[in-house]
Amino acid sequence: MALTIGDFARATGLSAKALRRYDELGLLRPDRVDPYSGYRYYADAQTDRARLIAWLRRIGMPLADVGRVCALHARDPEEAARAIRAYWASVEAETAARRGLAASLVERVKGNGTDMTDGPSYVLAGTALLDRGLVRELQQDAAHVAPRLLVVADGYGPEGERAARAAVEAVAAVAPGRGAPTERAGDGLNALEEAFRTAAGAVAGLDGSGTTLTAALLAGTRLVVAHVGDSRAHLLREGRLCRLTRDDTVVQALVDAGELGPEKAAARPDRALLLKALDGGGAVPEPSLTVHALRPGDRVLLCTDGLSAVVPPEETALALAAGTPEEAAEALLARARAQGAPDNLALAVADLAAA
Repeated sequence: MALTIGDFARATGLSAKALRRYDELGLLRPDRVDPYSGYRYYADAQTDRARLIAWLRRIGMPLADVGRVCALHARDPEEAARAIRAYWASVEAETAARRGLAASLVERVKGNGTDMTDGPSYVLAGTALLDRGLVRELQQDAAHVAPRLLVVADGYGPEGERAARAAVEAVAAVAPGRGAPTERAGDGLNALEEAFRTAAGAVAGLDGSGTTLTAALLAGTRLVVAHVGDSRAHLLREGRLCRLTRDDTVVQALVDAGELGPEKAAARPDRALLLKALDGGGAVPEPSLTVHALRPGDRVLLCTDGLSAVVPPEETALALAAGTPEEAAEALLARARAQGAPDNLALAVADLAAA
């Protein structure tokens, strides 16, 4: 039975305008189009796909992902279900990150979480380290350390080296890491958001290439972290290692959704498949933003997955606690090399210290 676009819209919960849009995008083609009037007609068999599209749009799934899930559903419903759970896990993770940011803002507005503008001024005193690893022929990671700014990036593709370096240089140029201290966390958040937009522009045009990007900016005694991809930020406090970022990867989304145990995630061959990165194509991905209170004696580590993919957290904590930041960076590199160092590695290690 053929349904007019109006009847099909009522049957599926999609508007006629949406149906025309999905036709243009190739998501849901009409069964036939009248060659004289241009009227669209749909078949009963298309109802299920249309309703699936409607439901996916209601949970906020982008159209590109909707098309992928629909294609999966046609050949493997279980895989489509996993993709939906992975998408929703990523939404919940971003919501959790924003929740923490909102809590920090609430405390600041109430006057309980104001940044420390009186008393000693602090800096991030540390070092950056780059290593090609024992397998790769090219170095495509980049790192930067300034008194109030740490940045690492992991490039990929034929222009990966240029992408990583351009992203790091863009953040270093925009974020106020060298000049006067940024005492307010809000200013730091604004600075890093602007820096990531600039970095995305710097990467644009590098065909088939992109980069992860993780940056940490010191504002008073608060660390503002911005993050896209699977490089990581950690905080070492009194010997305990705390991870400050969440990987923007398919595997991490499956872990968050309960589809995959953490112990199996590291062995997945697709563990580096990114959900978000700076690749110069389409919309600029929004970085995950968090704010963390620091104490004197805290040590901060930013690293690419050349470290995190091969060195377990407990070994990372032990190596990171070794001596000065420079000694800790060398100890971390030694751990990675002991595991074969199959990838490039970039580290930024710094202590919160009085200026």
